Amino acid sequence: MAFIFNPCSIRGLYEIQPKVFGDRRGYFFESWSQRDYAAADIAGPFVQDNQSCSAKGVLRGLHFQKTHPQGKLVRAVFGEVFDVAVDIRPGSPSYGQWHAVVLSGEKQNQFYIPPGLAHGFLVLSESAVFAYKCTDFYYPEDEGGIIWNDPAIGIAWPKLDYVLSNKDRGLPGFTAL
Repeated sequence: MAFIFNPCSIRGLYEIQPKVFGDRRGYFFESWSQRDYAAADIAGPFVQDNQSCSAKGVLRGLHFQKTHPQGKLVRAVFGEVFDVAVDIRPGSPSYGQWHAVVLSGEKQNQFYIPPGLAHGFLVLSESAVFAYKCTDFYYPEDEGGIIWNDPAIGIAWPKLDYVLSNKDRGLPGFTAL
């Protein structure tokens, strides 16, 4: 297997470390393998890939889709991000809890976020290229969100000068779900 799957505190959430092969020429690794991910019960299917580039302090999220929930396999291709998932699955024993990992292009680690969780990230490096695979298509009319700094969730975001979109700045609190 080309990956190490480390379960997190929320059911279905994994930090994943691919086996990276490097020498003086550079490195190589598999960033996804249907066979290996299916063996870890992360079968997808993945139907859409997305990529963004953001500057230091950019905070995106917390986003989710209401009736078309997306599972996401996320990673920092370049740079470093503080990546967060919040369990918003009704009836889940970890409902309202969050878990975060630092993803970096240097470590090449990944984070699998199952459907039914809200997601957001904060760029820690001068810039970051962030890529993710999704298990469902994006439907703009289906998008929901939670304000990033809601005290009901209590995410311990790293202290930076945050840069947010007007949309993210105006998201409702967790209790509005």
